[in-house]
Amino acid sequence: MAIKINRLDTHFTPDPKRVIVRFFMPGGESRAKKIIDRVIMMSDSDTAQVLNQTLRDFSNRHRNITRIFLNHFERVSYIFNALGLNSQNISDERKLLIGAYFTHEYSIESAAFFNPSIIEDPDQSHLEDGQKRVIVSFRATGEGHVSSICFRGATLNKDCSLEFSPLGKLVDVPETVQLHEYKKEDFLVKLNDMNLSAVEALEKIMNRLNDTFIFRELLYTINEFEKNNEITVEVNKVLHAIKFIANAQYQIGFSLDTSINERVIFPVTDAESNGIEDARFVKFTDDDGEVTYYATYTAYNGFVIMPQLIETKDFYTFTVKPIYGRNAQNKGMGLFPRKVNGKYAMLSRHDGENNYVMFSDQINNWDNEAVLIQEPKFAWEFVQLGNSGSPIETSEGWLVITHGVGPVRKYVLGAILLDLNDPTKVIAQLENPLLSANETEREGYVPNVVYSCGALLHNDSIVIPYAMSDTSSGFAHVELKDIIQNMTFVDRKKVNLKNRGKRILLVEDDITTSMMLIKTLTEDGFDVDHAEDGLLALIKIGKTNYDLILSDIEMPNLNGYKLLEFIKEKAIKIPVVFLSAYVSELDEIKGLELGASEYIKKPVERNILKLRLNKILS
Repeated sequence: MAIKINRLDTHFTPDPKRVIVRFFMPGGESRAKKIIDRVIMMSDSDTAQVLNQTLRDFSNRHRNITRIFLNHFERVSYIFNALGLNSQNISDERKLLIGAYFTHEYSIESAAFFNPSIIEDPDQSHLEDGQKRVIVSFRATGEGHVSSICFRGATLNKDCSLEFSPLGKLVDVPETVQLHEYKKEDFLVKLNDMNLSAVEALEKIMNRLNDTFIFRELLYTINEFEKNNEITVEVNKVLHAIKFIANAQYQIGFSLDTSINERVIFPVTDAESNGIEDARFVKFTDDDGEVTYYATYTAYNGFVIMPQLIETKDFYTFTVKPIYGRNAQNKGMGLFPRKVNGKYAMLSRHDGENNYVMFSDQINNWDNEAVLIQEPKFAWEFVQLGNSGSPIETSEGWLVITHGVGPVRKYVLGAILLDLNDPTKVIAQLENPLLSANETEREGYVPNVVYSCGALLHNDSIVIPYAMSDTSSGFAHVELKDIIQNMTFVDRKKVNLKNRGKRILLVEDDITTSMMLIKTLTEDGFDVDHAEDGLLALIKIGKTNYDLILSDIEMPNLNGYKLLEFIKEKAIKIPVVFLSAYVSELDEIKGLELGASEYIKKPVERNILKLRLNKILS
């Protein structure tokens, strides 16, 4: 049975008008000296005229542009000493103008707006029944292919349609605050991961630091080492690695008067200088019920990939730190939304090809053994596998939306189901792709690609935001039961072979009961179709030959008794077994008089169901 994918009309494409301002150093310090000297030589009237024109051009494009100009002036104020000038004697107007010359606009999403994830908003107040407020994160790529994280706020309606809040004109970057304290133990773990050869130099530096140290102490220790030791190529790699890790940790905060649509997390440190890639957000609930929002992403500086962890409670203040451990490698780490058996759990693909699950006592240290759970099996995933976001907890198991790469580097989405108590066990998987690029989605920067960084369960449906050819983004939703029904269960080969080829129609409107029965019947060797009510069942009966009908009684549109009456009137010879939580003696008599083969009470006990169905079918 084909899975019905409902694509929404909502699309996001790159918007070059979304700009931020960044510090700009044109041509190094020597050029900077010339620029400053030229501004100093301007007359007061010319300075005022150029500044006023600059403010007219840019003040309506950025919040508090004068504060930004002053900040950028402060970043080059050290150059004044080389010019024999005192920066404190410069007028405020001239300071602002100098800052403007060391400022440039950056269009954060001019090239691509893709690889989205969707997460529940911390604020769920004032919503209608069936609605959910959500935040969608995107990977935005601009000039030089530098990527950042952008957000959009929306209301997810009962029918899985999305209403996005209107965009403002401004985009806001946060104030950056360097974390002040570091743990030596964590530092050494990450340094060991980098396989540095100058071990003696590393030991000299780290031995001079306490178990915890601040950033200033680290820089002082490095400076002292550089004064007293020969700096070889290998030693320089050690120094660079230490600074690299220290710079990877920071805190950022946005003003409370910014909307979620205005906030952008732009690369802050050297570790991220070439971009922030593919944030997988997850709402994490701890054992005490406390909720924290996490995201794993990949920092890239042009040479080294570093997995990073974002932590936030409110999407205003974010803490960023590296993810350590021998298995914290490569892209595509997806955190489980809660602990499993007392430990943090994470999906990974550290070998770049297969899916793994790993466990840890620390959320950012993953040094324990990773368990291989999935290798390429089907033609559409022969090149490589990966996850498309954090697992989604369902009553049937952990649903993982996967991605697979097949012929001509075609990316598609798939799905697997993991055991709730032991997610290293794959219960079931889709044999065919869940979502592939259609004709309008396959054209773009990287053709034939659909990709997602995180889906959401909403009103018994899975809402999937997805990238289209590494250029733009769209949305789709699919009913959870359709995914489950189309999965092949791993234990299928172990079932009684005498049931192979026998087809049962399950008529049940309750999704939880349906999924449980579908799983039970499938594992027992039956082919199962599902209808939510009697009318839909009649349509299926007219198209397919069934060996047995297993039907609820109380259903919308056409109940079980009416369905059975129709079957008997049309002389359709299919045994009908009723399911009901409330069966009186009169109800049972009524059903048997109509021709029901059996009654089974809810909740259904698997062994009883198996024995009675086998008896009827034999």
